[in-house]
Order: sequence, then structure tokens, then C-alpha cells
Amino acid sequence: MYEKKIPENLDCGISIAIKVLGGKWKAWIIDKINIGVRRPSELHRDIYLASPRVVNMHLKELEDMGIIYKKTYHEIPLRVEYYLTALGESVLPVIAAMEKWGNEQREHFDQAVSL
Repeated sequence: MYEKKIPENLDCGISIAIKVLGGKWKAWIIDKINIGVRRPSELHRDIYLASPRVVNMHLKELEDMGIIYKKTYHEIPLRVEYYLTALGESVLPVIAAMEKWGNEQREHFDQAVSL
């Protein structure tokens, strides 16, 4: 079994926030679920820059952390949807602040990337 060489520091709030939102697609996944994109196939389509495997991996991590939960409908064909937990909803203001900051800094980064 894999054992981390450096233990996680969960005494620091920033470390906890990075654990939840770290990774290229987690904040985007949480935001999409919040606006009603709930089925895995819809998430794969909307987050087209990420491979389905990566999206599925992040969904599993977010579920394990209690940020989202999976609801399975026993129909034919089987249907799965993801929803935010109360903990997941509590992170929405952080994601909104990240989006606001990113939008305000877009011109700077457009210029920096074009150099």
C-alpha cells in the first residue's frame, strides 16, 4: 500500500482548502454541479478539456471528502447524479471569490501569456 512520505498538514486552513479545491478541475466540477449539471456524462461534456477519467477521479475524491454525494436511480438504464452536500455548498463563496478575482485579472494574464 502507498504511504505518503510527507504527512498532510491539516492544522492549516489553507492546506484544507487546497485539498478540497486543489487539482485543475475540482472547483469547476463543484460549480457545474451547483448550477445543475449533475450526470457524469453531462460533466464530461461540459468539462471537455479534462479527460473523463480525470473528472471521474475528482468526483470520487470530492465524494470521499463529503463535498458531493452520488444518488443512484435504479432505472433501466441506471442513472447517477451528483449533488452538493452542506459542506460542498459552504465552499461556493470561495469558488465565487476565485472566479471574481480571475475575471478581474484576466487582462494581466492575457498579456503575461502572450509574452
